[in-house]
Amino acid sequence: KSANPQWRERFDFHYFSDRKDMLDIEVWRKDNKKHEELLGTCQVDITALPMKQTNCLELPLEKHPGSLLMLIAVAPCTGVSISDLCVCPLGDPSERQQISQRYCIKNSFRDIKDIGFLQVKVLKAVDLLAADFAGKSDPFCVLELGNDSLQTHTVYKNLNPEWNKVFTFPIKDIHDVLEVTVFDEDGDKPPDFLGKVAIPLLSV
Repeated sequence: KSANPQWRERFDFHYFSDRKDMLDIEVWRKDNKKHEELLGTCQVDITALPMKQTNCLELPLEKHPGSLLMLIAVAPCTGVSISDLCVCPLGDPSERQQISQRYCIKNSFRDIKDIGFLQVKVLKAVDLLAADFAGKSDPFCVLELGNDSLQTHTVYKNLNPEWNKVFTFPIKDIHDVLEVTVFDEDGDKPPDFLGKVAIPLLSV
């Protein structure tokens, strides 16, 4: 019941320079659970924003009255990556040697916050639940570690999808739990839950 809402919500996105450079924002109004109406859209070109500072933006909504006030900061995030299985970041022996040197005992106190990192290879899923009427699913996989969240691409019409992706996370707390969740993509609707597994880092 407000024309001037204040959300004060913070969202963290992992932005990779080889991906889409536009941040798309939509504002919706909701009367009840069934009725929703689009109040406007706007876009932010990430590449045009200066790095390492908080940018205060007032964004007019396209083709609709009103504007959005946002704070956006683009900061380098070390350690987080997504790659294909064939170019696995730890596959190079010289790189492995550099990393083992970085975390050897004599360098333990060089950077107290740099605890280490976790590399996860998401290969495939087998015998997933059929979420569509046609007896198939459109599965994708989401990995969450602490505040970090990364996801695979969607494999359409498949109950035995193969993703073959490698995810690398910086470890901020050795007591964190890696949560791996499989969802079924469902167009504009929220994705359907297909299953989940939780792996404590201390068990690895």
